Amino acid sequence: MQNYVDPSLAQEMRGATAQQQVDALFDYMEKRGQSFYDEVVTQLEHARQCAALAKQHDASPTLITGALLHDIGHIILDEHNADKAFLDIDLNHEAIGAAYLAPFFPEAVTTPIRLHVPAKRYLCKTDAAYHDGLSEASKRSLIVQGGIMSDEEQAAFEEIPHFQDALTLRRWDDLAKVKELETPELETYRDIVQQCLTH
Repeated sequence: MQNYVDPSLAQEMRGATAQQQVDALFDYMEKRGQSFYDEVVTQLEHARQCAALAKQHDASPTLITGALLHDIGHIILDEHNADKAFLDIDLNHEAIGAAYLAPFFPEAVTTPIRLHVPAKRYLCKTDAAYHDGLSEASKRSLIVQGGIMSDEEQAAFEEIPHFQDALTLRRWDDLAKVKELETPELETYRDIVQQCLTH
């Protein structure tokens, strides 16, 4: 079955000024990010919490942008927990989201996005405490996503540029699921996101 990827955001961003691109991106996230990511936070809340963690850790502009946009694939695929297949079928939201953003952002933004799911598999391989700390939903999706990495997969992963940023993003991703947490609005990140745009 072919995934339906909503083309409207990319169409709006194509050929627009940097300011218009950020307008389109934030408007899309505000409107489409209201579905629930898991039991306690919406897609939008999860994105804002992840970006807030990146900012608190003085991350680079590209990594803060990656943190904010890391799950855009869920939104353009309209994946959320109201869909009973959300955790049972892997639609590769990370690869689809990264490819969707690639015409507009550099690899320093899109590679950690593309790798944030494999990063979970990597961390489960290299850090037993990490695996034990995963939520039940994350443990369930891990199986669907390919399980713990093999030695060969780990070695290949470590050859990819920006893989360390992907591991950092993954840890923030896991922490960004706090119910009713006050976080800065999207507009807080306008200048950061805008300076990362390539086209």
